[in-house]
Amino acid sequence: MHRPFGKFRYPFESHTLIHHRVFRADHTYHLIHDKDAKTIPMAWWNGPVLIAVGLLPFVVFAGLIGHWWFLLGAGMACAGYYGTYEYIHWCMHLPRKRNLERSGIFFRLNGHHLLHHRYMGKNFNVVLPLADLLLGTLLLRAPVHFKQARGPSVPDVQPRVKVPRIVKA
Repeated sequence: MHRPFGKFRYPFESHTLIHHRVFRADHTYHLIHDKDAKTIPMAWWNGPVLIAVGLLPFVVFAGLIGHWWFLLGAGMACAGYYGTYEYIHWCMHLPRKRNLERSGIFFRLNGHHLLHHRYMGKNFNVVLPLADLLLGTLLLRAPVHFKQARGPSVPDVQPRVKVPRIVKA
């Protein structure tokens, strides 16, 4: 979604050119204009398409092992993941002091996603940052100071300040 895929430009245009233009890592990380709320979630048809694409390897695997019930479990996992992504992403850009927003995991994921909005080539995965760790795209803190969004569920992702050591003579 961060670069065009041949002539198929829809994901790039809707995510990078629209969503990232509206929601940056500064005060605009949170919804400012109600009209922009429609740019937070993906289009309604993206869910079924992404779930179907995500299931393709499981279709092959289920055929090889002869257990098609495996495909049902994989489909439920893919759908659950997509639903979790959409809800968490919605809460990140439109905070309302929900119970989820008070949790430590949301706090950490929100910082992870905030850094993605500052550095689009990092922290792609909103729900499971383990994928970013494995793919070398994980960023835990900003390398340079920037004007970042603030709020009760937004961690400080600025670089750590190194305190000089005092050496006694």
